[in-house]
Amino acid sequence: MDEYETPLLSESQKESSSSSPSVVVSSLKWILRVVMSVIFVSWVVLLLMYPGKLGDGLVTKWREVSSNTLFGVTGSMFLIFSGPILVISVLASLYLIISGEEKSFTKKKISKFPRFRLWTFPVLVDGPFGVVSAAEFLGIMIFSVFFLWAIYAYTLRNLELLKYFDVSPRDKNLLTLEVTGLRFGMIGLFCMVFLFLPVSRGSVLLRLVDIPFEHATRYHVWLGHITMAFFSLHGLFYVVAWAMEGRLLEIIVGWQSKGIAVLPGVISLAAGLLMWVTSLHYMRTHYFELFFYTHQLYIVFVVFLVLHVGDFIFSIVAGGIFLFILDRFLRFCQSRRTVDVISATSLPCGTLELVLSKPPNMRYNALSFVFLQVRELSWVQWHPFSVSSSPLDGKHHVAVLIKVLGGWTAKLRDQLSKLYEAENQHNLLSPQSHPKITTCVEGPYGHESPYHLGYENLVLIAGGIGISPFFAILSDIFHRKRDGKACLPRKVLVIWAIKNSDELSLLSTINIPSIFPSFSKKLNLEINIYVTRQSEPLLEDGMIHKIVNPSVKPVSTGCPMSILVGTGDNMWSGLYLIASTIGFISMMTLLDIYYINKYNITAWWYKGLLFLVSMVASVLIFGGLVVVFWHLWGQKTGEVVEENAHDKVDLNGEELHNPSEDLKGLDIVEDVQSYTTTRYGTRPDFKEIFESLNGKWGSVDVGVIVCGPASLQSTVAKEIRSHSIWRSAKHPLFHFHSHSFDL
Repeated sequence: MDEYETPLLSESQKESSSSSPSVVVSSLKWILRVVMSVIFVSWVVLLLMYPGKLGDGLVTKWREVSSNTLFGVTGSMFLIFSGPILVISVLASLYLIISGEEKSFTKKKISKFPRFRLWTFPVLVDGPFGVVSAAEFLGIMIFSVFFLWAIYAYTLRNLELLKYFDVSPRDKNLLTLEVTGLRFGMIGLFCMVFLFLPVSRGSVLLRLVDIPFEHATRYHVWLGHITMAFFSLHGLFYVVAWAMEGRLLEIIVGWQSKGIAVLPGVISLAAGLLMWVTSLHYMRTHYFELFFYTHQLYIVFVVFLVLHVGDFIFSIVAGGIFLFILDRFLRFCQSRRTVDVISATSLPCGTLELVLSKPPNMRYNALSFVFLQVRELSWVQWHPFSVSSSPLDGKHHVAVLIKVLGGWTAKLRDQLSKLYEAENQHNLLSPQSHPKITTCVEGPYGHESPYHLGYENLVLIAGGIGISPFFAILSDIFHRKRDGKACLPRKVLVIWAIKNSDELSLLSTINIPSIFPSFSKKLNLEINIYVTRQSEPLLEDGMIHKIVNPSVKPVSTGCPMSILVGTGDNMWSGLYLIASTIGFISMMTLLDIYYINKYNITAWWYKGLLFLVSMVASVLIFGGLVVVFWHLWGQKTGEVVEENAHDKVDLNGEELHNPSEDLKGLDIVEDVQSYTTTRYGTRPDFKEIFESLNGKWGSVDVGVIVCGPASLQSTVAKEIRSHSIWRSAKHPLFHFHSHSFDL
């Protein structure tokens, strides 16, 4: 066997890895990648060129050629600006279906030179953007150049346009303000083309490039700031011009049938500004509920935007909004189901562990997260939590760890305390007045591929509750090692920084010896714990792993999580996308033939409203039909899996696999402590740690995963960037990833 590839560790995996994909499948995937790349590059180049005379001329010629068709100017603009992203989405669905779910992992060739990965190497570690990878920095630079170029190109076109108007200097100044405001609005629209793509949690586009939702939300935040800045300038320039004319009130309340309707634009901008102000970092961190509630104004923002600009201008941004509507409807359907909480445990450190029921055919990867709603606390609040259990822990449950940090989590703890008290009362309350916990779930979401399995060496760096997703990683690795499944990691170093020793009880939520008693033969695990606010261990620390607060088993009133999730099944999510897209085109065709063209509908705002209604109706009708069949198929296949399953969970908790209850006896605790080193009164020195790894592990691939506060991410990223691994051929590659939802 050469140095380029090494077979997987087990014989069964050797046999499976030797059967390479067929030539037809490989060729088809290659063709799809090329086609998607060509379409995407061409689309982006068009957007970049449009502010200039050349780009505007090309679009004008395209409109002249295609606007005489059934769909008119709207169809022409939609095809050139929104069509590419929908075509890429359909092709991406086909690509994911062909790729399948099984991933093969082989050793990578050890390069003689350090390798550079755009998506993982941190370029910026401090500043308003947080930790920024090379790819993200490149994207920021491209957008910055585009903004400067667009402002410059539009300024030249404005100056050239003003030459054709023989008006007084005052009128020319007013015209300059209005035209400049128009240009800023167009730049804002181009930003809005991408604005909704990152917040589509199960987006096929994010899955195609394997960017999880918690990463993509940063791009939405950046784009949101830029979009609202340009829209604000757009409105400001017009308001100043109208005020100078003395017609501000007259124009601002106008709702014209032909052309731009001003009043809807004012309403849309007001909603956008309110969302913008309350989404600033200070407001999000100190007044999260205010941010959450006001952000629901995105519906007002979009509806009145389309009334403001009409159908053919709105078609520029319609593609991304359509994909968001698809995702939002699927999330709505999934979240309507009441999900069983199989058990709820309160750990000594104040962290809560919820075990949720899921169908056996639900697919997700370690490092996934779910959005959780508890109806006894709020019917509108949803909070994200990392999944702390591996997909291989059991077919019927998902576990999450919830740190009590704020008001919502404190109310959840109090609700669980009431449940415990009610369960232990001799004279139980009536079933109607018995405390209960009713949950709804969206997700799981996460990486499309379990990239943590593709490295021989892993460094997992956590701060506080950030350790919870690493429990899922460790469990996933141990299950795979035990069962002989594809899994490359041989050495895992866990670095965990906590404030107080009571957080050590979190280790009780994973029982590695019970998963794989002889794991040390196939995996070298080392856990280094740093207790930063204690100089020495307490007397109770020796028993902390065994201490578990009371666990409750709420009354079963619901069912498992819904299988309707964008990342759950490639075939059904692809059909959902394709059916909705075809339905939208069909509805617009019928509207044009039998209503718009037949009755000569010309009002921009009304045609825009019809356009938006067609988008929503196509998702509800055509997409909803697919969702119904998807739900029925999920029930049927779930029943088949349950009949063949040997680890079926009793929803009453009788046979539940609860790792926190498995640590019985001193022997297991000694095994856990044998690979754990706890240091008190100190913080991890990452420079020393990385230098030590160079000597112990040598020139091999190393995956570094960081989960914790922004300060921890910046510290690690700064050390990775400045470390000698990027200047020496003998040092390993570090993969940087941030997963920090539970802060």
